[in-house]
Amino acid sequence: MDAGDIEKLGADAVLKGYDGIVVPGGFGSRGVEGIIAAVRFARERKVPYLGLCYGMQLAAVEFARNACGITDAHTAEVVADTKSPVIHVMPDQAKKMLKREYGGTMRLGAWECTLLPGTKSREAYGTDTISERHRHRYEFNNEYREKLAACGLTVAGTSPDGALVEIIELRQHPFFVGVQFHPEFQSSPLKPHPLFQAFVDAAAK
Repeated sequence: MDAGDIEKLGADAVLKGYDGIVVPGGFGSRGVEGIIAAVRFARERKVPYLGLCYGMQLAAVEFARNACGITDAHTAEVVADTKSPVIHVMPDQAKKMLKREYGGTMRLGAWECTLLPGTKSREAYGTDTISERHRHRYEFNNEYREKLAACGLTVAGTSPDGALVEIIELRQHPFFVGVQFHPEFQSSPLKPHPLFQAFVDAAAK
């Protein structure tokens, strides 16, 4: 689906009848409001949702706006001076970027993640600790962690030290999972990634 079509026609017109929605990784501002509308459609209508990297970040933005009342919530990737940067760059990254020193400002390669018991992600993986591949610069802003949690967002996975949010979920939803990493890098037709398998299972129901 082209997110621009959702911006023009509305999520109801474009997405009605689908059994699951995936928002893949990406970047930039084109179609962002259409993506956010698709996230809201999936969240409010209980349609299984899987957000990958940018799809996780924009899911956090949508939830902040429409479930927590932070109406100007955004990602600093799209609106650099947003007053409510639910997604931002970490302080040490920001210092380098101000100097136009972009080397070392992306999180790349395999990173460990600790899963929260009782979550869809923990159930899908069947283990407490995983390793997934990353390729991104922007992160979930921990200043909003408690605010979003109070509204029903679950931080289902973090870096082992708890400093980085890696997975978000909604408990009151059949399947709503957003991951900061790229599970598609470890998936194949004959050996699907556990999260893709869990998403398809949820859509089939």
